[in-house]
Amino acid sequence: MVTTLFKAVALSAVLISVNTAVAQNYPTRPIRIVVPGTGGGGDFAARLIAQGLPAALGQQVIVDNRPVGTIPGEVVSRAAPDGYTLLLSASTLWLAPLLQPNVPYDAEKDFAPITLATMSPNILVVPQSLPVKSVKDLLALAKARPGELNYGSGAAGSSNHLSAELFKSMGKVSIVRINYKNPSQAVTDVISGQIQVLFYNASTVAPHIQSGKLRGLAVTSLKPTVLAPNFPTVSDSGLSGYEAVATFGVFAPAQTPGSIINMLNREFVRYLTKTDVKEKFVTAGSEVVGSTSQELAAVLRNDILKIGKLVKESGLRAD
Repeated sequence: MVTTLFKAVALSAVLISVNTAVAQNYPTRPIRIVVPGTGGGGDFAARLIAQGLPAALGQQVIVDNRPVGTIPGEVVSRAAPDGYTLLLSASTLWLAPLLQPNVPYDAEKDFAPITLATMSPNILVVPQSLPVKSVKDLLALAKARPGELNYGSGAAGSSNHLSAELFKSMGKVSIVRINYKNPSQAVTDVISGQIQVLFYNASTVAPHIQSGKLRGLAVTSLKPTVLAPNFPTVSDSGLSGYEAVATFGVFAPAQTPGSIINMLNREFVRYLTKTDVKEKFVTAGSEVVGSTSQELAAVLRNDILKIGKLVKESGLRAD
């Protein structure tokens, strides 16, 4: 028994020593950040990070754009766990397995969380012609007219889709989904009154609210946000506990040494929380978080439980 315990302690000491040595020598070559798609929020975040991290890490950071979907997660899950291939992804990384079959990775087992980089709430908006001025008004109208109101949505699993479905579920209302291949068209249609409800990012709809074309009711974050400082939260406006935000997290392959994860977390957070960097993200419609790796893991688990329950209750599936 004592011999076994001694061997376990000795092995732990060896692993700690190896990890420390790896961290001391890391990085010695360029680091790749895999990101889904081009031109979106993830691409913006990855490129901004790639500009700032080399100064701290002493190595070039390369953005590797891959098709939107499960391919980026598959690429990183199969990469060597050495800290040189990272993934920056929205919550679709861990929600895709809930909405479609045969996803080629396990979101909780195949990745090592580094940091929750940013979050972006939506604003719940309605056309000026709709006779509601608050979340409570909208819920009352939807209950009085079940199935008569429509909401605009991007692809299944997108932030505006899940924001609306969670609203329906928690509010116990029937609002019909109108699926848009080009979600920006939904903004045009809610302004004209062709659809009555839309959850959309603050940077896009805020100008239309300010011009009087749309009426903003609330933000979907649990707490007030600098992205829409004049709006209450949905949670504080009638649906206690409601939260639905777009998030971007940074991950490494599972089994990446903890010393490397800690180093990357420290440098990512240090860069992301610089005042000028935070301002650039706000201008682009995102709020910097810069969490611990444990906090990102908790967000992932909570999302899987919450959306998993929603999927089970409503039968949501990928389009």
